[in-house]
Parts: sequence; structure tokens; C-alpha cells
Amino acid sequence: MYSMFKKVNAREKIVGWYHTGPKLHPNDIKINEIFKNYCSDSVLVIIDAKPKDLGLPTDAYISVDEVHDDGTPTTRTFDHVRSEIGAEEAEEVGVEHLLRDIKDTTVGSLSQHLTTLVTALKSLFSKLDDISVYLGQVTDGTLPVNHPIIYQLQDVFNLLPNLNIPQLMDAFTVKTNDQNLVMYTASIIRAVIALHSLINNKTSNCAAEKDGVKKVEVEKEDKEEKEKDTSKEDSNKKDVKST
Repeated sequence: MYSMFKKVNAREKIVGWYHTGPKLHPNDIKINEIFKNYCSDSVLVIIDAKPKDLGLPTDAYISVDEVHDDGTPTTRTFDHVRSEIGAEEAEEVGVEHLLRDIKDTTVGSLSQHLTTLVTALKSLFSKLDDISVYLGQVTDGTLPVNHPIIYQLQDVFNLLPNLNIPQLMDAFTVKTNDQNLVMYTASIIRAVIALHSLINNKTSNCAAEKDGVKKVEVEKEDKEEKEKDTSKEDSNKKDVKST
């Protein structure tokens, strides 16, 4: 299989293997040693097929020698490494067009948009929570200061808008009021349309009931006339026989 892969994908390089875990298994070390015959620094990636948390559903590991303090021989174990998922420009464009074409017919566009916003806000909250925990541990002295991380956080804070400007606050207020006005007007229109539909439905039901009552009465009258006609015919037949 390795030789066939080299023939078909000569430009690609095998860096490891993966499984759907969702956690490490005891036999992963043995399987990783076999893959080392084809790539010296084999990487194990565990992919969670049913992720429950936000973020990437992948974890990468490399095998290292674990040294024991009691003098026993070293053993192989896995060490977690940082990983990220990237794509080439052509792949990103293809995936973007594919996601645009995929539509859930059972869910409206507004519901999908709100679901996307909620997911994005949850992801943002989790990232901010991680930042808060990290800064708290650095302040307490649990973790050392990592200057590149501090510099990146400073860049993020510098990109935040200054909300103390009166013009900006007024613009946000006007925009919020406009959006609330649209939502309020839409709610009123929706309620009026619902009441109008309810009245139309009740009117049509009453008309249907009246038509049904009239139809029953007409059928009853027709039946009575038929019975009278049959009774007259019977009496005429008896008179003919008697004569």
C-alpha cells in the first residue's frame, strides 16, 4: 500500500496515521512503531467523529521515551503536540462553494444564520475564557510569562474600538434603535396577519357549517317528497285494483 501511494501521490509525504478514538488505546504504541518503518517521526492524530465541544476535533501525538526514576528501562509513551488544520487556496475555494450549495430544506435561512451566530459566540466565549484563565495563572505565578502570547494579546486589545467616543456611542444607539424598530414593526405585522388568518379561518368554518346544514335540510326535504310521491303511487294502484 505504501509503494502504491508513492506511485499515485509522489508529491505527498506520509507523516503518520490516524484513528477515530476518541481517546488513546493501549495498542496505539505498537501500531505507531510499525508506522515508523515508513516515516521515522510518525504522528498519531485522533479525530473525534462526534465532537461535543467547540474547536478542532483533532489531537496530535508523537511517541517519546519515558525515563523512570526507579532505574527501570525506558518505555515508549505519547506526548501531545500542537496541531492545526490548513488547506491550499484551491481547496478553500472548493469547500466554500460546496458549503454554499449545501442547504437544509427543513430549516430556513434565518434559523441557519442564527445558529451560525450562536456557534460563533460560543467559540468566542470559550477563547476569551481560555485567555482569562491563562492570564490568571500568569498573575498567580503558576505559569511563566510568555512574551509572544502577551504581544499577541496586546495586538488584539489595540484592535478593539474605543467605545468612549460620544459619536461612536450615538451611532451604536441609533443603529440598535433602528434594528429594534424593525423587529417591533415586524412583530406587529406578524400578529396582525395571524389574527387576520384566524378570522378568515373562522369565517370559512362558519360558512361551511351553514352550507352543510342547508344541504342536510335540502336532502331531508327531497326524501320527504319522494316518500309522498311513493305513497300517492301506492294509493293510486290500490284504487285501480278495487275498480
